[in-house]
Amino acid sequence: MGRIEELFRKKKPFIAYVTAGDGGMERTVEATLALVEGGVDLLEVGIPFSDPVADGPVIQDAMERSLKLGTTPRKVLECIATIRKKSAVPIVLFTYYNPVLAAGGDFYKEAKAAGVDGILIVDLPLEEGEDYRKQAQSAGLDTIFLIAPSTPKERIQNIALASSGFLYYVSRKGTTGVKTDLPDDLEEKVQEIRSVTSLPVVVGFGVSNSAMARKILEFADGFVVGSYLVQAIGEGKSLQKLTQCARSLIE
Repeated sequence: MGRIEELFRKKKPFIAYVTAGDGGMERTVEATLALVEGGVDLLEVGIPFSDPVADGPVIQDAMERSLKLGTTPRKVLECIATIRKKSAVPIVLFTYYNPVLAAGGDFYKEAKAAGVDGILIVDLPLEEGEDYRKQAQSAGLDTIFLIAPSTPKERIQNIALASSGFLYYVSRKGTTGVKTDLPDDLEEKVQEIRSVTSLPVVVGFGVSNSAMARKILEFADGFVVGSYLVQAIGEGKSLQKLTQCARSLIE
């Protein structure tokens, strides 16, 4: 049993996204470990990309800062390998497809060797992802896909069949960013996904406080926090403050 499956069998996880290299790789390692200390159960580590079309200003700015410091896909894997030496939490590599293509070679195998458990490629449509799935699964990585509010039921079923680990439901249309409320149809949408798959369903995009997280956990299998934490890291908050930020989302 892999780390992701084992985690979901134990609990409904708090998942945190971070942009690797924002503030430097040492800062990323320290920040992620501080978040884990604050209660994060699974890490999504993002490879910065120059055209992050799914992301809002907070994560776009973090990616730009990271790229200016010379962050590359393989440096991100080195960062993950360092995190893995200090923590057993599951790690999902969160990326756009171009950086993976640019890395070439045995990138998926290298990712697995670094301690990655799964991979989520934001902008790769299901219909164009067969080669990716084969390579990732051959390397022992879970393939995680996004489901949008507009995704029809038949397509949800096809996405679920191509996925492993869990499914990520994007709770609102548009890009990432901090929000203060949840869409009215969120529970209904999650139940629709549940009706066609036994995979865990997590909810992300906009989660920024404990009330939102608690509500999501009433009907979903986990929640994802991205921009709220990325902003805190980008602002240079201390490791103690980052731990407190994480803890505040589950108290």
